[in-house]
Amino acid sequence: MPFHKLIFCATMLLLIAITAAAADVPQVSADAGPCWVEFTVTDAANKPVYLAKITTVVRYGFMSKRKTELELSTDSNGKGKFTGLPHDVKKPLAFTITYKDQSKTVTHDPATNCHATFDVALDGK
Repeated sequence: MPFHKLIFCATMLLLIAITAAAADVPQVSADAGPCWVEFTVTDAANKPVYLAKITTVVRYGFMSKRKTELELSTDSNGKGKFTGLPHDVKKPLAFTITYKDQSKTVTHDPATNCHATFDVALDGK
């Protein structure tokens, strides 16, 4: 194979890898279990919200003594994902989504649905 064809193939593979990496949903792991929650945040016009902040506190372990605070910002598609959530929690997890002066809280119990997806609409009020 001529050298210029080899360079071309290598360049194309690199571009494909970069494009695939750019399409990944931002995620953060609690490293406490097998469950995950994925969010899609939209505005009142049903358009994705970029850089909406999603926070939660994960309590787990004996008497819920262990605590992990997690925070992420959504991508340009309004998506974000929390992974490594514990399956067994004493109280449902509360996720707070904020963007500018808007805020909404979503609760989730991983014991009832270990792999959940939420569409959150911020109403603009």
